[in-house]
Amino acid sequence: MSNEMMSSIKRDHMIHLLEEGKRQDGRGVKDFRKISIETGLIESADGSARVRIGNTTVIAGIKIIPGTPFGDTPNLGVLTTGMELIPMAHPTFESGPPGEDAIELARVVDRGIRESGMVDVEALCITPGEEVWMCYIDIYAIDHDGNLFDAANLAAVAALKSAIVPGEQYGKGPNKPLPVTCTPISITEVKIGNTLIVDPDYDEEQISTARLTVTTDDNGNFRAMQKGGCGSITLDELSQCLDRSVEIGAEIRKIIG
Repeated sequence: MSNEMMSSIKRDHMIHLLEEGKRQDGRGVKDFRKISIETGLIESADGSARVRIGNTTVIAGIKIIPGTPFGDTPNLGVLTTGMELIPMAHPTFESGPPGEDAIELARVVDRGIRESGMVDVEALCITPGEEVWMCYIDIYAIDHDGNLFDAANLAAVAALKSAIVPGEQYGKGPNKPLPVTCTPISITEVKIGNTLIVDPDYDEEQISTARLTVTTDDNGNFRAMQKGGCGSITLDELSQCLDRSVEIGAEIRKIIG
């Protein structure tokens, strides 16, 4: 039997299950896979974290160094986010410069952190107009089984919360925790048929028609949103996604601490 036929049978089976409110791994439509978070794994980094969501694994490292501020923000520190989809993580990933998928992932994570004000960039100023702390967030997909958006968000946020500004190393005063103000959490849902599901695995992503990632802060305020896929999401479905992002985001904050 051809791979195409097998794929069609599997797709129909998954859609049939969703019509009954079930998924192929036994979860309900609002259920996340098991989440595990470890920090302080990379000695050479100023902060680091490894996050597993089911079989998806992402590592984030933080590097903080003194540098020159941007001319239009002379009193603000600098945040930069990058993501790499390394080939060992999935057969579809190739070596070389970051592609569109990696760039989109980095931008969505960056926007959630930046728009929530998670890092107090004013507190990263060393000498106004001359020197500030520059915070680099590097994220790596180690194993891809769906929902890299939320895994990357969690890894970056956990790494930032564990990060230490290395003042002693550069003769800029004592070491101190990175000034963190909140814990932005993203929740990603995909649409399969007429059903929206949280935390899609790889198979579910492949048969979905639309994706929505919503990032909230500690108070349940919406800080960032990104739609993907060619399918549509109705106003009622958008409202459902927003409500779920607040509800599930609050539960995940209890895990990340």
